[in-house]
Amino acid sequence: MKKENTHELKDLLEQLVKAYRWSGKMDEMKVRDSWEKVVGNMIDRHTSELKLKDKTLFVKLDSSALRNELMMARTKIAESINKELGKKIVDDIIFR
Repeated sequence: MKKENTHELKDLLEQLVKAYRWSGKMDEMKVRDSWEKVVGNMIDRHTSELKLKDKTLFVKLDSSALRNELMMARTKIAESINKELGKKIVDDIIFR
């Protein structure tokens, strides 16, 4: 027998995320988790910081040569991240 004031856990968690505006941070965590899979181990080893702000991913790299190479492929990387996550989270990537 279901009581009237019971709710599904999924619905409650979604309300909690919305109320505390955690969706941006959760998206950033998803991008961090998928970064190595999308770009590969070698690029991941040279990545020191990932930050998502207003659908722009800021990536700090320790190699200027790698930064120049990745600038050419940033649109493709953004598309791959969005495809991996199943929704459009990243519009642009800025390498620093």
